[in-house]
Amino acid sequence: MTTTHPQVLARAGEIEARAGYVRAAAWGLGLAHLSTVAASGGGRRILDTWFPVVNRDEAHVIAAILSEAAGLLGCGVAYLGQEQLAAAQAALEPLRHDGHRHPNLEALDALANALAHPRRVGPVELPRAVVLVKIRDLAERPHDAHDVYLRLHLLSHRKVKPHGANLDNIFALLNTVAWTSAGPLDVEDVERIRLLAAAQGVHFTVHGVDKFPRMVDYVTPSGVRIASAAQVRLGAYLAEGTTVMPAGFVNFNAGTLGKAMVEGRISAGVTVGAGTDIGGGASIMGTLSGGGTIVISVGEHCLLGANSGLGIPLGDHCTVESGLYVTAGSKVRLPDGTVVKAAELAGRSDLLFRRNSQTGAIEVLFKKNEIRLNEALHTTANAPPAP
Repeated sequence: MTTTHPQVLARAGEIEARAGYVRAAAWGLGLAHLSTVAASGGGRRILDTWFPVVNRDEAHVIAAILSEAAGLLGCGVAYLGQEQLAAAQAALEPLRHDGHRHPNLEALDALANALAHPRRVGPVELPRAVVLVKIRDLAERPHDAHDVYLRLHLLSHRKVKPHGANLDNIFALLNTVAWTSAGPLDVEDVERIRLLAAAQGVHFTVHGVDKFPRMVDYVTPSGVRIASAAQVRLGAYLAEGTTVMPAGFVNFNAGTLGKAMVEGRISAGVTVGAGTDIGGGASIMGTLSGGGTIVISVGEHCLLGANSGLGIPLGDHCTVESGLYVTAGSKVRLPDGTVVKAAELAGRSDLLFRRNSQTGAIEVLFKKNEIRLNEALHTTANAPPAP
């Protein structure tokens, strides 16, 4: 009997009604690259996981069908072989004819095909696997590298804003990976693969050795300009209209909440509001090193001048003079002559921080700073076609 769309819905309902089934807060079907080297605890290291589509509280019907095929009624991670992928494709066949696009079904088809075509360099097969990852609650700590990668994808796909998912302990879960022209490799495999590539006359380049890949190799958000791919890590959140110049840098779990210019550094955990310009060489303190616990944010229509620095949160319409670094402990002179620590001004709007050129003291003026971005630099619209 031909399966109908209502039957797919009914089947999904039956699966969700089973004891132990959990509707995930977020889920995705991904393609994971694994090392050829066995880890010390047995098994292979997880190098990365790419999720063509990520879902947050959505696409529950397809999630249920995939969960049944993978044998994963609860949350966690399951590996799917060709037989399980084929079973899911057969169960979802009616969706191909309902007149709608189903990105998760497209991803299923593509990943099943990828699994059928091994990745090789010469005689060496570089292992990969299709995984279903389901997260019960984004407030819970991640459980493994697949889980971490799903959360990083959620951020870069703008499904979750910075600090909207728990990223505790992720450095212990992620492996250090060589990001190469042949794809992600275990560091212990690099010289062998380089030799095999040379033997075949294939160009081989190592772009970096790190726990995080470049965002644009996994997610290319709409409406942004990124001049240097290596300067934006997976897990960055870039709002539409953002421009990241060649020296600009955006770390994971950080980014822009509106149209912004990034010529300086946005460290992990930092958010920048709409209309704000982070000048060339400017740096905003994060919380990964040095024991800092204060989450730094910069409000809307602010300017961090070239080579300035910031270690306190700012409200809207604030300016930090070029070359001036304002930390929480910086002594700042107010207009009435009172001297306070900069931390006491944290989060306030309409501030201008500057250094007195005669005394060297840091001063603050209470004034609204009218910062306006150059709109021409923040449009991603293409030029009209040539006649």
